Amino acid sequence: QVQLLESGGGLVQAGGSLRLSCAASGMSISSSVMGWFRQAPGKEREFVSAISWSGGRTDYADSVKGRFTVSRDNAKGTVYLQMNSLKPEDTAVYYCASRSGRDYTARLGREYDYWGQGTQVTVSS
Repeated sequence: QVQLLESGGGLVQAGGSLRLSCAASGMSISSSVMGWFRQAPGKEREFVSAISWSGGRTDYADSVKGRFTVSRDNAKGTVYLQMNSLKPEDTAVYYCASRSGRDYTARLGREYDYWGQGTQVTVSS
């Protein structure tokens, strides 16, 4: 059974940092594109970032570019999202997801196969 488990969310002041982790079990992520999405209250889920299977290529939403960094450790089966200079508008539930193939530019949720349960990030002003 494939499971993705996010951790690292919490409450932080604006300008602060958090690092999210996504640990996979029941699958090897080494051949998967891994993505991060978020959903704020009353809003649709949106793409945040994605990383190629090798980690050599990344993609970011314009709203987080320059502030967030995605990385992965295939040996540990874990993907990370380092979030710096956080803003109140970053408040959301953050989800990691995986998809087969090599298209790391996939930004639609329906293009991903497996999802975690999410972790809450709250940024206070």
